Amino acid sequence: MNFARLRFGQMVLGGLRIPRQQLQTQWMMSRRRWVASEATSSAAAPAQAASAPRTQTQPRVKPLPLAEERLESILSPIRTRIIRKKRLAIDELSALGFLNTRGYTTAEEYNLEDLQIALREQNLYETKRFFSTDNLDVEQNVLFVAAKYPTGQQPREIFFFREGSVVFWNCSDIETNNVLSFLRAFERESYVSALVHGESEVMPYTYIPSTAVDVEGDLVAESSDFNVTSRAFFQNGKFFVTADTDSFLYKYTFSNAMAQSIKLGMWEATLDRYIDSIEHLTEDLKRGRRLRISRAAMLRKTGELFALRHVINLSSDLLDAPDFYWDREELEALYLQVCSYFSISRRTKVMNEKINHCVELAELVSHNLNDAHHIRLEWMIIILIMVEVGFEVLHFVSDHSDPHKLEVVPLAAPAASIPK
Repeated sequence: MNFARLRFGQMVLGGLRIPRQQLQTQWMMSRRRWVASEATSSAAAPAQAASAPRTQTQPRVKPLPLAEERLESILSPIRTRIIRKKRLAIDELSALGFLNTRGYTTAEEYNLEDLQIALREQNLYETKRFFSTDNLDVEQNVLFVAAKYPTGQQPREIFFFREGSVVFWNCSDIETNNVLSFLRAFERESYVSALVHGESEVMPYTYIPSTAVDVEGDLVAESSDFNVTSRAFFQNGKFFVTADTDSFLYKYTFSNAMAQSIKLGMWEATLDRYIDSIEHLTEDLKRGRRLRISRAAMLRKTGELFALRHVINLSSDLLDAPDFYWDREELEALYLQVCSYFSISRRTKVMNEKINHCVELAELVSHNLNDAHHIRLEWMIIILIMVEVGFEVLHFVSDHSDPHKLEVVPLAAPAASIPK
């Protein structure tokens, strides 16, 4: 027994004396054997699955996404999520009874007089109002029509603005496309169709009672700046208006602000194209290369830039509320609220900043081209002077190098030299 106890103690002490490196080696060998056994079992799994009967329940394995799906989820997960959310929002609003207001800007200007005559001959729309929005009433610049034939319980109405914008109320896609095609004959300086549809706006609206109402669980007086008997208000990106005939001005106000935003979007796209067209000039200046543009082309580019600045700051009402709302405080508050929703003031400020940078670049390029032109003219003058000097030297050398040159004697001798 004593011998057995001694043997056991030696074994324990021997195990304690094993070096750490040897223990690590043994652990790595055991780990490799375990990995090999796992690989063998995984390789045998497909054969077992093939031999198993079809009625046997197999564990469901989630399939890997395709390459396109992986790229789409990695590169643009936010974009796809926003589009899906927007589509669900539109479907939910349509289920709640909301209608759509669509706005387009298709040209620089409409001929509203000829358009009114053509609509009357077409006999599909009835002219409700054809009025002027300035205080002088010099020119009628807004045409408001309504469809004669009904397709639902709510009316279908259209606002035509002389500035080249049109806003549809409760019109289907087919009717909208037909009207846009009909408008082409009355447009001046039409825009590209892809740009027109790309910069369009769609806003939801619904009709509310004329008395005290409760919208989405909130009273109108608590959710807006108007009183309870207000006929229209704008809240959370949705427009609420009464169904009576006196709500025409509210619809015009909402359409006016919407048309301003769309027109500004077209000008933003125009400025972006202008910036892309002069981008190579910045690279030429940076590399010290010769500018790849002529003085005449740069002058036209500068004219385009100043024309865009003129229509934004002088010809439009982007910087301030139109005079139409001067004595209509409720409509002015609604107009400013919708403009704030579309961020018209901030977008106008950003556009002016971009235009200022483009003006500085245009002036720098113009000065550089003018300096190069002046230097070219100076070298031409210098070369002409050198050519003239060379001819004079040749004449001088030829005159003194010919010994047989005859002396030129005047035909008429002086009177003092004639003998008497």
